[in-house]
Amino acid sequence: MKSIALAAALALTSTTAFAADTYTLDASHSQVLFSYSHLGFSTTYGMFSGFEGEISFDEADPAASTVSVSMPVNSMFTGWEQRTGHFMSPDFFGAEDGDMVTFTSTGIEVTGDTTAKITGDLSMNDVTKSVVLDAQLNKSDTHPMEGKPWLGFDATTTVLRSDFGLGAFAPAVSDEVEVKISIEAKKAE
Repeated sequence: MKSIALAAALALTSTTAFAADTYTLDASHSQVLFSYSHLGFSTTYGMFSGFEGEISFDEADPAASTVSVSMPVNSMFTGWEQRTGHFMSPDFFGAEDGDMVTFTSTGIEVTGDTTAKITGDLSMNDVTKSVVLDAQLNKSDTHPMEGKPWLGFDATTTVLRSDFGLGAFAPAVSDEVEVKISIEAKKAE
């Protein structure tokens, strides 16, 4: 009788432990866009790419899911070489090869059938702060060309660049930076 109870307990534990599926980010279809007010005259945009990351997605219990993402600071694209160079200077990032922006989730609050607030630690410029992403699951399905499970998410947040030691020229150049994230992830082999 004890062996049947133990077997049942182990089976339940195994099922629970493997409820989440691991997905890796598709760098070719994942971007972080940012925008800020430039002296009140215009809204200036930029983008990060070159993602690496992993999502542990638990479809039965999305709140138990996790996400961790990293991207090189030097992957920033602003559309104007001098601006990108200025962002890499000591006025802002003082970026060196290998410097990364990272996000690691610390909690997920499901807010709807396909929405959630994802709280996590955002690290950049040697500073880590907690941020909340308003996330939307766009699609969870088999990719029509890859033939494997695929996920798509969008998320938004606002950060204060001064919180990360990047506050040069604020408030003339807005301290608030709007962030829009769009990612695709494929089920890991």
